[in-house]
Amino acid sequence: MEHFISRWLVLTIAAGVMVTLLPGMHAVGEPPILGIGAFALFLALINASIKPIALPFSILSFGLIALIINWLFMELASWLAISLFDVGVTIDGFWWSVIGSLIMAIVSGIVGTVIQD
Repeated sequence: MEHFISRWLVLTIAAGVMVTLLPGMHAVGEPPILGIGAFALFLALINASIKPIALPFSILSFGLIALIINWLFMELASWLAISLFDVGVTIDGFWWSVIGSLIMAIVSGIVGTVIQD
C-alpha cells in the first residue's frame, strides 16, 4: 500500500507538470490540484491493474501500441475522475496525450528517483 501511495504522489506531481506545460490539458476542479490528484489516482489504479497485461502487446509491436495504450489509459482516467468526482483533467486530443505521456514519463522518472520510489 505504501508503494501505491508513493506512486500516486509521483504521478500527481508528473500530471501537475504536464497540465502546466501543455495547453491541450486542462485541470477541472477548484482548486486544480484536486482534479490533478483524482486523475493521477485513477491513472495509478489503471497502471497497477492493466499495465502487466498490456506490456506483452507493447513489446510485440515495438512500442507502437504503447502510444494508443497510454492514450486510452489517460482518457479512461480522465473520464473516471470527472464522472465520479466532478474533477479531473481534460485532454484535447490524441497528440496532446502522447506528448503528455512523454512528459509524465520523464517527470515520473526524475521524481521517483529523488524520492526513492
